Amino acid sequence: MENEKDYSTKTFHIQLLTKTMDMEQYPLVRMIIENNISKQEYDELFEHLEGLYQQYTMQKEEGLLDFTSLLVHFAGMLNVKLHPDAVIAALKKEGYYPSLMDVFMQILKENGR
Repeated sequence: MENEKDYSTKTFHIQLLTKTMDMEQYPLVRMIIENNISKQEYDELFEHLEGLYQQYTMQKEEGLLDFTSLLVHFAGMLNVKLHPDAVIAALKKEGYYPSLMDVFMQILKENGR
């Protein structure tokens, strides 16, 4: 019973903290909290992103111009709790992997999303 009380209190404290800061500046953080993403899931997201960024860099150096396959891979590797378009926008706004997120956003724009 004590664990439930501790969890409830911590959840409440987090809710209070998120109300005191401008969460519009941190859309990824907001998404992580709202979708109850664990530390392990968060770490996995960034491990996958790092791998995709390395692939993007290599493909770009080789002269590849179409990175749609990387976007498809990104969407497929995402936690089911997260929506690819929203995560891309959030990552871009927070400054993570800007060149890769620019490419992903361009592909989405070209496909009417």
